[in-house]
Amino acid sequence: MTLTERLDYHLGKTPEIHPDAYVSPQATLIGDVTLKAFSSIWPGAVLRGDINSIAIGEGSNVQDGSIVHLADDYGVEVGDYVTIGHLAMIHACAIGDEALIGMHSTILDGAVIGPRSIVGAKALVTKNFQAPEGSVIMGVPGKIVKTLTVAEQSKLRAWAEKYVEVSAAFKQRKI
Repeated sequence: MTLTERLDYHLGKTPEIHPDAYVSPQATLIGDVTLKAFSSIWPGAVLRGDINSIAIGEGSNVQDGSIVHLADDYGVEVGDYVTIGHLAMIHACAIGDEALIGMHSTILDGAVIGPRSIVGAKALVTKNFQAPEGSVIMGVPGKIVKTLTVAEQSKLRAWAEKYVEVSAAFKQRKI
């Protein structure tokens, strides 16, 4: 597919937003973007599905000022109950269920963050990096510094569940 064909295809789509999702009026969603139930997109976040697709899972949140974009070869897949912290850069990668992506972190093309993993604040996850389930990734460049215990992994979903509750309050108040 040529770039023009790719742009025509993805920009020809309207974002699919589940009725139970929340999108701040100050967020921007463009093109081939899908939001599942109870997901939330916060002020200043930009999700640009212009040359590939973006899928945000159930109960996941993309916090203030974050950017989600893609590449010709990779879209973005965010699993269920994922928290993407403020000002994160999510580019052409996959993030597993219940992961926590720290503020100001960057995840690059082809990277895969396993379920119930943590990417530390300001970490740089390089191209094609593979993090298995329960990884803690920190630093520039990002390295796996620890594997979370099952008990530690089980606590990560709570961050996303908090945002489900907060987004419901915003949605109810039409904020």
